[in-house]
Amino acid sequence: MTMFRRRFLQLCVPVSAGALAVFKVKRNTPATMVVYEVKGFTCITCAVGLDTMLRRQKGILSSESTYPEGKVVIHFYPDQIAESSIRGFIADTGFIVQSQREA
Repeated sequence: MTMFRRRFLQLCVPVSAGALAVFKVKRNTPATMVVYEVKGFTCITCAVGLDTMLRRQKGILSSESTYPEGKVVIHFYPDQIAESSIRGFIADTGFIVQSQREA
């Protein structure tokens, strides 16, 4: 478990502000939103860390997780990432997507 937590925290390290660039791309496909109930958050760092890692995935616009509720709201472009890939990514980080919730 310690090895997992160490890797999790390494992936959560924020990028410096100087490395960020803001740009807009015109899209033909609208973004989709999903809301999941996720089990396994033991602290606020889990929720923030999952958001950080999800936002790094191609096609994900935003992720907002809550602790201790375990609610995760994700906006993504379905032409760039499949919902099944998002669920798989969450599972690979050690959490369980228990169900999809209504927004």
